[in-house]
Amino acid sequence: MKVPSRIFRFLKSLIMRYRRLVYAFGGLVGLFLLMNYIVLPLYVNHGSRLSVPNVQGKPVEEARALLLAAALQPIEYERRPDPVHPAGIVVYQNPAGGAIVKERRRVYMTISGGELMVNVPLLRGRSLRDAKFSLDRFGLQLGGITYEYSDVFPENTIIGQSVAADTRIAQGSMVAITVSRGKFLEETTVPQLVGKTLAESEKLLLEAGLRRGNITYQPNFDLLPNTVVDQYPRSGQPARQGQQVDLFVVEVGRPSEEIQRPGE
Repeated sequence: MKVPSRIFRFLKSLIMRYRRLVYAFGGLVGLFLLMNYIVLPLYVNHGSRLSVPNVQGKPVEEARALLLAAALQPIEYERRPDPVHPAGIVVYQNPAGGAIVKERRRVYMTISGGELMVNVPLLRGRSLRDAKFSLDRFGLQLGGITYEYSDVFPENTIIGQSVAADTRIAQGSMVAITVSRGKFLEETTVPQLVGKTLAESEKLLLEAGLRRGNITYQPNFDLLPNTVVDQYPRSGQPARQGQQVDLFVVEVGRPSEEIQRPGE
C-alpha cells in the first residue's frame, strides 16, 4: 500500500508544480469543445432555413431572377457544349435544388453552350481517302457520294461538297461530296481480238481508242505463241475511250512450220 501512496503524492506534487500549464491545457480543450459543438453550429445554422430553388433546365436569366428573389447569389460558373440542351439553359447547379443554405449563399450554375460547332474543312481537290480522314479529324461524317465528269479535276478527286468550307456546323453532322469521273469520253466498241496475234490486237485496240491492259500468258499447244485466246471485256461490249482491255495470250504453243529444225 506504500507504493500507490507514493505515486499519488508524486502526481499531486507534479500537478501543483505545473498547475498553470494544466489549467491552460484544460482551458484550450474546453474552448475547442465550445467552438466545435456550440458556437460553430449556431453560426452555420444561422439563417439556414432557405431552400435553394431548382433552376436546372431553365434559361439562365430566369434562373438568375429566381435565385436573387430567394436571397441567394447566382454565379455563372462555366459554359460548356451540350448536345441535349439548347444554348443558355442551366444544366447543373451547386448547391442542388432543395438544399437548405444560409442567406446570400452562392449558387454556381453551369450553362449549356449548345452543340459543339466546328468549321467544315476544304475537301475540293482532295482524294476520297483524304476527305474521310479530314472529316473524322473535325468530328464530322461523310455523307452521300455522287459522281460527275470533270474536265478540270482528275478521276476520283473531289469536285464539290454539300457544305462550303469554313462553314460552322454542329459536330457529328454529315457532309456529302461529289467525286470526279474524269473527262467525259465517248463510248466505243471492244473489237474482236481472240485468234489474232498480240501485235494485231494492239493495233486494233489503238484504232478503237482503247489501251492494252494486263497480259496473262498460258500454255496452249494447239496455237502459235503470242496468239490471243481470250479477252476482257469481251468483243462487242461498249467501253469508254482509253479503257484497258486485258488479254490472255499463248506463251508456249505448237512450233511454227516456218521454223526449220536443225538437221533438216
